[in-house]
Amino acid sequence: MHPGGHKQATGCHIVAMPYPGRGHINPMINLCTHLASRDSITITIVLTEEWLGLVGWDLERPNIRLRSIPNVVPSEHDRAADMIGFIESVFTKMEAPFCRLLDQLDDLPVSCVLADTLLPWITAVGSRRSIPTVSLWTAVPSTFLGLYEEFPETREEIIVDPPEVSSMNTAGLPSVEFKDTRTRNLLLEAFSCATKSQGIVFTSFYELQPHVISSLRAKLHVPIHAIGPSIPYMSLNVPPSMPLPSSHEDCFSWLDSQAEASVLYVSMGSFYSTSSEQLHELSKGLDASGYRYLWVARKEAIGLQESSGVNGLVVPWCDQLRVLCHSSVGGFLTHCGWNSTMESIYAGVPMLTFPLAAEQPYNSTLIVDDWKIGLELKSNVEADNLVGGEEISHKIMRLMDPNGEEAKDLRKRAQELQETCRRAVEQGGSTDCNIVSFVDDIIYGKLGQRCNGNEL
Repeated sequence: MHPGGHKQATGCHIVAMPYPGRGHINPMINLCTHLASRDSITITIVLTEEWLGLVGWDLERPNIRLRSIPNVVPSEHDRAADMIGFIESVFTKMEAPFCRLLDQLDDLPVSCVLADTLLPWITAVGSRRSIPTVSLWTAVPSTFLGLYEEFPETREEIIVDPPEVSSMNTAGLPSVEFKDTRTRNLLLEAFSCATKSQGIVFTSFYELQPHVISSLRAKLHVPIHAIGPSIPYMSLNVPPSMPLPSSHEDCFSWLDSQAEASVLYVSMGSFYSTSSEQLHELSKGLDASGYRYLWVARKEAIGLQESSGVNGLVVPWCDQLRVLCHSSVGGFLTHCGWNSTMESIYAGVPMLTFPLAAEQPYNSTLIVDDWKIGLELKSNVEADNLVGGEEISHKIMRLMDPNGEEAKDLRKRAQELQETCRRAVEQGGSTDCNIVSFVDDIIYGKLGQRCNGNEL
């Protein structure tokens, strides 16, 4: 029997299909967990066989079930070697097995398919089967608006911009640059299909970029729902449902012994790699700063642990959100992935930004210049742009100084944004209301009906 395989009477059955990458799967699973906390919802999450094994996620609710399709795309371990080739295989090879899986879901009629924006074929599948489709955008909302400006060819069926939002069309939006035509065409296809879906969901909360969300609602002909942060905050006060690595217990025992806001948490994400030279400089800078640090470094953990000084603990894995919410953590050296950014905002922890690729430099700009909750350590993502240990040490000391005015201002603004974020997810907050609205749209057949641009 499949995990969670059972029949259940329901008023709403959502089939959720993430893009096969951890930065996309995690927010989809977190979003589904939040949705499943509502009454009368059953969710079927579809993963590749490889990712079903990698996620190792124990179902916490009886109304969430997992299904898998065959591994028709290259392995996760080979994805970085040919990123464009991997995306092309996702675009061309996953549709057929997904359709076969839909044919097998005869126990519950499908009310809606919620799929990652980078699965553009979902829109056509839904159209053929008369099933509403909703696109999940797992990056910052302003990058979606930036693509809207970049791809005028997608606007044939999009409502003309109302005068009241014309002034916020391009100001402060990320510039979209493409290294080749293949990349542009792939993103164009995905974006075009997303704007033809019956709804678009963002893993952000309305108050973080209110003008962007309002502008998108005014420009597009589909409902827009900001229902983030799509992070596992609901599980923070719940004991883990499955055994955790021994490093998890070691990590929190170590954190418990540290002073309040004295530890710098360091993580460069789960996908993009950093050169050995840069890792060496980072290690030098961390040790020279004199501050305690907890460093998550997967493949390099053993070597880095051997070379780290007395102030550092290096582990291959940790529960990142729980770490960021620990009282001893006072800063986060991050690659600026969107999920990590949202977790840091939720935890109220200032950031030291070290973007590696993709939209991460733009996220860094938001963190440093717009929200003013961090310092920039690196801006150029080119591999040969080495940041030296001395500069790293200097920036760490600026961020972590308990008596420095700059650090105090960063902490104050981070805590203010944290309060805004937590109000959004509370009952009656913007995220809570948007989840209610999204579920109602599905249950009552309102998907595709355009929202007012001023709504939360």
